[in-house]
Amino acid sequence: MIFLIRGKKVMLDSDLAELYGITTKRLNEQVKRNRERFPSDFMFQCDTKDLSVLRSQFATSNGKRIWNHKRRTLPLLFSENGVAMLSSVLKSKRAIQVNISIMRIFTKLRSFLLLEKKMEERMDGLEQGSNILFKNVFERLDTLEENGRGLDSSRKKIGIRTNISKK
Repeated sequence: MIFLIRGKKVMLDSDLAELYGITTKRLNEQVKRNRERFPSDFMFQCDTKDLSVLRSQFATSNGKRIWNHKRRTLPLLFSENGVAMLSSVLKSKRAIQVNISIMRIFTKLRSFLLLEKKMEERMDGLEQGSNILFKNVFERLDTLEENGRGLDSSRKKIGIRTNISKK
């Protein structure tokens, strides 16, 4: 799963380990051995505040999905670039295939967010346009009312008279 933490789209170390078919411990060992490949914008350790944000992004209230009781440390969070860097650290064929799939998901997510932003901008434009149209209509109605158009009583009324007396 991809989460939004500290304004970044990230994945949990345990999710990545599961995808790569290795243990979380093994993944974290490889990251520690290659620490220079993972600057803070590629990977960072979750803190307690991040943990509460992660919990809020789950449908359930318990944190079992995030916080495994067997873990002694808070999870590592990997950004899109960090996930790409994992492919150079984990060299199995499965790691390469999983990495390609993850990159495609991040790309689709980015395009979805861009499309959502464009639609929001378009809706704002349509709303402004309709506000202008309504303003014009109400101004014209006010002008008609002020000028008294259509209220001329000197004209002969057209219609059927209903109170005709019987003879």
